[in-house]
Amino acid sequence: MTKKAYIEIDSERCKGCGLCINACPQHVIRFSEKFNNKGYHYAELHDPENKCIGCAFCYNMCPDVCIVVHRLVKEESKV
Repeated sequence: MTKKAYIEIDSERCKGCGLCINACPQHVIRFSEKFNNKGYHYAELHDPENKCIGCAFCYNMCPDVCIVVHRLVKEESKV
């Protein structure tokens, strides 16, 4: 499957509220097993099957603006 989009989460700004995890329709965000410097289990992208569609629900739900959404452009076919 071709990657359509991906997100980056600033692990040091994340306070582990889980709002992005609950908002994700593709279920590709989870809590990390690691801690950040503030002692929180931060959210992380776990998308081995490239299911992220770049909907930005996670971005809109994040109260600390820790998420950046990257949408990848498809190559247009030449006719």
